[in-house]
Amino acid sequence: MATFAELLGPTLKSSGGDVNTTEALSGKTAVALYFSAHWCPPCRGFTPQLAGWYTSDLKAKGLEVVFVTGDRDEAAFNEYFGEQPWLALPYGSDVIDGLTRSSKCRGFPVLLFWMGRGIS
Repeated sequence: MATFAELLGPTLKSSGGDVNTTEALSGKTAVALYFSAHWCPPCRGFTPQLAGWYTSDLKAKGLEVVFVTGDRDEAAFNEYFGEQPWLALPYGSDVIDGLTRSSKCRGFPVLLFWMGRGIS
């Protein structure tokens, strides 16, 4: 099984800057990839709800969310990610297209979970 660093790349973006993927996801009970985009109306409705759940309860229970952007430009990504309390793949990351294809993500929003022993 691939590690998260192999799957997502060596660094993720946080509100405070870049973080090491392995360190950021170590010890989590679950990791969710959140495929979403600023231009997507259903995403704009769901993201605040997910952020509320994450902040009030899910983060404390060991869930980490990683935003996988579908935004068309970096300014939209930065604005949208600025509203989110979790981590993100950097805009323009080489792994975004591969993750989108391998997850068969055909629309937004999509939330995929890894739970339990397979997390590393």
